[in-house]
Amino acid sequence: MTVIRSVDPRSPAHRAGVRVGETLTHINGHQIVDVLDYKFYSYDPRLELTLKATDGSVRTLRVRKSEGEDLGLEFETYLMDRARSCANNCIFCFVDQMPPGMRKSLYFKDDDARLSFLMGNYLTLTNLSQREVQRIIDLRISPINVSVHTTDPVLRCEMLKNKRAGESIETMRRFAQNHITMNCQIVSCPGINDGPALDRTLKELAEMYPAVNSISVVPVGVTRFREGLYPLTPYDREGAARVLDQVEAFAARHLEEKGTRLVWCSDEFYLLAGRDLPPEDYFEEFTQLDNGVGMLRLLTEEFRRALDLMEPEEMAGAAPFSIATGVSAGPFLTRLVDMAREKCDTIKGTVYPIVNRFFGETITVAGLVTGGDLIDQLRGKQLGERLLIPANMLRSGERVFLDDVSLDDVERELGVPVIPVAQDGYELLDAVCGIQTGPAAFGGQTLPEDEWYRYNR
Repeated sequence: MTVIRSVDPRSPAHRAGVRVGETLTHINGHQIVDVLDYKFYSYDPRLELTLKATDGSVRTLRVRKSEGEDLGLEFETYLMDRARSCANNCIFCFVDQMPPGMRKSLYFKDDDARLSFLMGNYLTLTNLSQREVQRIIDLRISPINVSVHTTDPVLRCEMLKNKRAGESIETMRRFAQNHITMNCQIVSCPGINDGPALDRTLKELAEMYPAVNSISVVPVGVTRFREGLYPLTPYDREGAARVLDQVEAFAARHLEEKGTRLVWCSDEFYLLAGRDLPPEDYFEEFTQLDNGVGMLRLLTEEFRRALDLMEPEEMAGAAPFSIATGVSAGPFLTRLVDMAREKCDTIKGTVYPIVNRFFGETITVAGLVTGGDLIDQLRGKQLGERLLIPANMLRSGERVFLDDVSLDDVERELGVPVIPVAQDGYELLDAVCGIQTGPAAFGGQTLPEDEWYRYNR
């Protein structure tokens, strides 16, 4: 799929005479299979492109450009290939717990090393061939994000329902030996891969430090759509506390020995256990922010710093507003609104935690709140002049919720403008004060639905 769909005007490729419809086969003699080959081999300032026309004829062009400058080519698909689907049948997979009748893209499970490097997706490594492993090493594709879950080969095969799953740990060790940086994720399931199994996993991942750069431990998400699936229960208060104690003890030892905690639990574990979030410096570089590690702490501290910079008179004219979020984040956002009101008593806002009736009440994160639940639970409520929602409720770069209800539908039903706000304390305060901000940062690059899909865990 390395057929050229368009050539940017005045780009290096345009100046060299590259034509739409040609197939890019080689750069400087290296075969171009997909986007990773293209990005790696097109980095240099002097290139020789081998192009194949639709009639089968082949020609070469020389290109001069700045080092790292993009050639200016667009291909039929972003990956220049199809996204690779997951070969596993994980016992905790969120996609398997989706209700029927939703858009096709939500049922696609990707497990693609290219999306890990380019988009931050997590992969299990189970469908990598030895050639692909070697290419990651040769091209220095780093960092990559790895869904580990356990380093016990037998248990990993059982959890992923893939007889090759245990081999991936050796692949990780090979990456570590070749200095490929890995950020790791563990979806913790009660009584399965926590306890002694988690001790082993943390120990063996720490042995790969510094190639293993960070580890997040997140609780399994359990929806109401689990009929016929592996029996799983969500963490209760006591179970969440045990995992926190276990992970924090390991992190403290690693900090003393290596200068970094290496592993963190997601915010959700603290909320489940009824514990306060650690201070900001506990999370170090916030490397695992996308997995919900330190997200609420960072939001709180950014909001506090933004308040320090905001003059009361800038806040005085703010019109009444409301905020909708998940049940778990509701108390935090309420405290932020109270902080704003303490600085300026004209601030009038109400936080509405939305119970997730679509997926089930065990799902409490904001990113899985649907448009239908917003409409059902907010209709008739005092919403003020605008409703703020976290931008991650919407599909990346679009105005559609997980249940295919659009932002326009919600605005029409509730009778107020709905404003998506990025996960950023400064932008949140601006939105609270009615100060216009730029478009919300919805996340990764938006691509056509038939190419690849990001989905919430």
